[in-house]
Amino acid sequence: MKYGILVNEGPYQHQASDTAYQFAKAVLDKGHELYRVFFYHDGVNNGTRFAVPPQDDRKIAELWSQMAEAHGTDLVVCIAAAQRRGLLDEGEAKRQGKDGNNIAPGFRISGLGQLIEAGIQCDRLVVFGD
Repeated sequence: MKYGILVNEGPYQHQASDTAYQFAKAVLDKGHELYRVFFYHDGVNNGTRFAVPPQDDRKIAELWSQMAEAHGTDLVVCIAAAQRRGLLDEGEAKRQGKDGNNIAPGFRISGLGQLIEAGIQCDRLVVFGD
């Protein structure tokens, strides 16, 4: 089965990010295909490389990045939601005249078309968060 995941909540305000990550991990562990994880609304905050949680806390951006590296998981951050929250990749930072970027490894910024495509291509699109 081919799954897509939509994450709408940030990594430290809500359990949705942790649950989405655990679900994604289970999908891969069971041998299913994880087509794409799309981060929207406050969910884009999962993709920042500048978050520094306390030493004893989970590092959710790093977990997603590790999944992307190990499994080739497509981690897409909504461009409009990301810009509103100050999350930029190198190309977008340059285009906006900013002097740096803060997107975590394995994540990429794109538009809502990527979410629509996931909905079309996948057998199931599972939503985490409001």
